Parts: sequence; structure tokens; C-alpha cells
Amino acid sequence: MLVANLDYLLLTHRPDLGQLVLRWTRPATSTEHRDGYAVALKLAEQEKVTRWLIDLRSRGLADAADFRWLMHNFRASLAAALPGTRPRLAYLVAPYHAELLNERLADEMATDALDTVAVRAFTEEQTAQAWLQAR
Repeated sequence: MLVANLDYLLLTHRPDLGQLVLRWTRPATSTEHRDGYAVALKLAEQEKVTRWLIDLRSRGLADAADFRWLMHNFRASLAAALPGTRPRLAYLVAPYHAELLNERLADEMATDALDTVAVRAFTEEQTAQAWLQAR
């Protein structure tokens, strides 16, 4: 079910899969980036959705400051919104972005004190879906 159709983001709730699907449709400004995640967080809290598929293939990666915001501020907000769960964020990226995103994630996770939200990057949607459903 399509929930939001913003200029830069299609947000879909898939109750059959217990997922939110965020498909970024173009590069987003920092404000759009944060606003898009805020809309999704509100829906996730209302519907108790812990599995997120985030498609960045049309958008590309966030800049370093927005990535840090996501890894620290947003993940903390997500964990607080869904207490007693361990949400999973599966990032679907173009192959040429996968190495950089995996490096960023490895750097963040090496010193991660907030081990309440799992995050992984994928280049194939089927593999991302399998990981999201595997718990």
C-alpha cells in the first residue's frame, strides 16, 4: 500500500511482508533526507514495522554528515520508537556505491554503542529481502 508519494521518495507499507519500503526517486537535499526518514519513522511506530528496505539506487548515497545523522540520531530514534525489537535496515544500492557504503558501515559499526538496529547493504533486492525475512 502506497503511503506517501513525495517528490523525492515513495514510501510503501507492505503488511504482507511486515516491511516499509523507501524508494528514493532522485538525489535528496539534507532536509529532504531527514524529512523522508521522519515520515517513515512515524509510520513504522504506528504500524510497529521493524523491517525496512531502503532503495538508494536512483538517489545515491547520503553525504557524510547525513550518514552520521542516520547512524546516530535516526537509529536511536528508531530504537526508541520500537522498544523491545531489533529493527533491520536493508540498503539497496548500485554496485558502484556498495564498497563505499560498506566501508562507512564498517567504520560506524566498529565503535557502535547502539547495537539495537541492524544495518546492511545489498546490491540485489532478492538478497536484501531474504535477509530482512530471516529472523
